[in-house]
Amino acid sequence: MIILGRKEEGQTHIELEWQYQNQSGNTLKSFLKQHGISHRMFLSLRATGDFRVNDRSVTSNVALHPGDVVKVSLPAESSDPNVVASSQPLDIIHEDANWLVVNKPAGLTSVPGPSNRQDTLVNRIKGHLLAEGSQDLRPHLITRLDRFTSGVVLVAKHRIANSLANQQVMNHAIEKHYLALAQGAFDDEHGLIDFPIGKQDDEIKRHRMAAGQSAKTEYWVVKRFSDYTQLLLQLHTGRTHQIRVHLSETGHPLLGDQLYGGPLDAGIDRQALHACSIKFYDPFSERFVQYEAPIPNDIAVLIDRED
Repeated sequence: MIILGRKEEGQTHIELEWQYQNQSGNTLKSFLKQHGISHRMFLSLRATGDFRVNDRSVTSNVALHPGDVVKVSLPAESSDPNVVASSQPLDIIHEDANWLVVNKPAGLTSVPGPSNRQDTLVNRIKGHLLAEGSQDLRPHLITRLDRFTSGVVLVAKHRIANSLANQQVMNHAIEKHYLALAQGAFDDEHGLIDFPIGKQDDEIKRHRMAAGQSAKTEYWVVKRFSDYTQLLLQLHTGRTHQIRVHLSETGHPLLGDQLYGGPLDAGIDRQALHACSIKFYDPFSERFVQYEAPIPNDIAVLIDRED
């Protein structure tokens, strides 16, 4: 269980609570590791937080016994003064004390950068958090999308959720599906594109490279048109531009994808790529959850086309 907004001597804390059910002798540190608290997160907790067993302050090496109530608390993260809040709209799919799942529109940059520091997805999330009176004002984007890719983005609302989610990212345990419209016809109804990708010097574009990072994209043909194909894709790795590179290098660039050679006269003015769903294990509710983002109009028009 997680409790946000707990106040103690004027300080706002995040608090996690578990009841220990295993055999005696397990240390608190080992128990927390079993519950997904990474070594880095543990060091942060030890430096700024508080460990309690049965409401008594303890060290991380204390031995636990069945029925013990374990509590971990740490201060909420303060606002980053370099990130301004934006009041522009935020399309929220789901929100609870730990997670924010949003539908990012095409054209909106995910994080502030040299070309845009005023109105990115992070700026809008900060504005939303301020408006709802949140004490944690440093949103952590677990998944990111290219500027002109639309769809679902998972955000951790505090650093414990961020640590737990990033371990799932490292283990490729977060299931992400994309809808895409790719040029041409596919021979197979289902396939796996598997070759490494990388970049040359400071070039934005990625390429098929033997010395690049391993990248795997699984696809299913959903619908065939005369000059393009609707695909459902699942990422088994999370490389920059992965879907765009894999499809382009196999002769099927995304419609509207100028950077990777996609046709620009197909009726869409950005790459036809939409993050349609995400599934992950929520360690706070101890269950798998899945969220979906509706198909945007510019892609829906092409899907509904009659050949």
